[in-house]
Amino acid sequence: MLPLAATDPHPVIVQNAGSSSPYLIICDHAGRRTPAELGDLGLPPAEWERHIAYDIGAAGLSERLAAALGGACVIAQVYSRLVIDCNRDPARPDAIVETADGATVTGNLNLSYEARRGRVEAIHTPYHAAIAAELDARAAARTPTSLVLIHSFTPAMGGMARPWQVGVLHQGNALSLAALRWLQARPELTVGDNAPYAMDDIDYTAPVHAQGRGLEYLELETRQDLIADAGGQDRFVELYAEMLRGIVPR
Repeated sequence: MLPLAATDPHPVIVQNAGSSSPYLIICDHAGRRTPAELGDLGLPPAEWERHIAYDIGAAGLSERLAAALGGACVIAQVYSRLVIDCNRDPARPDAIVETADGATVTGNLNLSYEARRGRVEAIHTPYHAAIAAELDARAAARTPTSLVLIHSFTPAMGGMARPWQVGVLHQGNALSLAALRWLQARPELTVGDNAPYAMDDIDYTAPVHAQGRGLEYLELETRQDLIADAGGQDRFVELYAEMLRGIVPR
């Protein structure tokens, strides 16, 4: 197992555990830390400022949205997706990438089975265990629960501009479709329906924790340049809070 040093943070931050709010906010790519043992994975500092390391603006958006929704519980991942992507099945090769948007992650090249397993056991497993534990507690308390999964995306990828401000990733569930209709009715927004990404068998968190328990979920992608600072985050918090209050039973 990959040892986390005494100075390494716990892989999961849980805020407002046991909240009676009907929303549970999940942020898979909130952080960009690496365990001390792994250092910088062979990447220069500039790469750690890019989207390849974390979802820019997603952590602040999650925390502010939770506050706006009356203290909803937030569960966030501390370590960078370059260490291990917690929105991937840990058995998938791309759970630990060797290249990311043109950058070679030398610290991830030619990993042994034991090295991969160490990252899973140290980071991926406790993160998802924390989500499961909160959901178990909410089920025991009979607290209605809808998962809200917060991500961000780049304004362009592979030389192609992405015109959307917001995307809803889904597989046709009721809450996602209600949110999609609500957002599409806003004339100032260009809204992606399963864009810039589509929810498919690559996703892990929503299928395991929401679909696996028969819970409603909403996976929101917000363009990172729009939520990179507190002012932008607050604008989208106002938008999303209004939407959720209108479409989620309380």
